[in-house]
Amino acid sequence: MKIKVCGLKYSGNVEAVTGLGPDYIGIIFYEPSPRYAGDIDAELVAEIPKSVQKTAVFVNAGSGEISALIERYKFEAIQLHGSENAGFCQSFRDRVTVIKAFGIDEHFDFGLLDAYAGHVDYFLFDTKTAIHGGSGESFNWALLNDYRLDVPFFLSGGISLDNLAEIRAIDHPQFYGVDLNSRFETSPGIKDIDRLTKAFDLIKQSTHEVRS
Repeated sequence: MKIKVCGLKYSGNVEAVTGLGPDYIGIIFYEPSPRYAGDIDAELVAEIPKSVQKTAVFVNAGSGEISALIERYKFEAIQLHGSENAGFCQSFRDRVTVIKAFGIDEHFDFGLLDAYAGHVDYFLFDTKTAIHGGSGESFNWALLNDYRLDVPFFLSGGISLDNLAEIRAIDHPQFYGVDLNSRFETSPGIKDIDRLTKAFDLIKQSTHEVRS
């Protein structure tokens, strides 16, 4: 299971988190978010280990803005959290890995994802709220049984040390990774390294058990 830590913005904290060895980190370029990192130092981002996929997170940003930030920070992936269509997602796949996020609730129609198959690399399933992620709320993970495409997905939304055991029990062939954010913070944008360390240990333990 891959690990993505999202909502990083402060230098010392970025270094501490990347030192844990996540597979992906997310840097948010959506101004209403308390984790907005529009002024993050390019040199800090450049120093992130090559083993970590640097991911820029956007909500309905224009293609020019996204392209400029990809170039400035040398992002390897982008995560699109708004109403971006499949063609828009596809337009970036020759440069970066594309993750398309969707807010999930009891009324979500997984058939909407059919149009994106073949045009994105991963989906990210988050809890549907008005704030486009980072709510700390989880959705009913049994709804994942309704997802039947071959595109791998990240699970997000309210993941914490208290429910990691439930997440480890999710048995879905396309379950690719978890996205850790607000439940692992001391304040918005500052990750709790002790809590993350415990989460990493639990996730890696479960991955080892599956391989064994």
